[in-house]
Amino acid sequence: MNDYEKQYFNTLLQIATERFVERAVQRSEGVENALHLLRTDPYGNGVWLDKFVDAFFEEFLLDNPAGSCFILQALSKRRYDPEQVLQQEVTVEAIVEKMAKGVFEELLKQKAEEVLEQHAAFEG
Repeated sequence: MNDYEKQYFNTLLQIATERFVERAVQRSEGVENALHLLRTDPYGNGVWLDKFVDAFFEEFLLDNPAGSCFILQALSKRRYDPEQVLQQEVTVEAIVEKMAKGVFEELLKQKAEEVLEQHAAFEG
């Protein structure tokens, strides 16, 4: 991956993290609640991590094979659970998109937890 692509990916991740954390804090009515919900039920009411990632991919034009491959290239060293891929017959495009969203979602959750922990430490 070229340096400009790494920088672009890091910028995308930063934007996603900031937006996700801001929404989670607002919906959960506070940093502590947001952190608790993110850790216990990241797909549940008020957090909706998967829906956020779907919307983020769409907004930043990553919801296509090229965008998915860009994300996978940026996160190629991360581990992926093959059980996350659909068990039914699907297109390569769908598999690549599922993998890209899965690894991005996992990293976003990790980064959001770090930011929320920092906010909680400064509030306390």
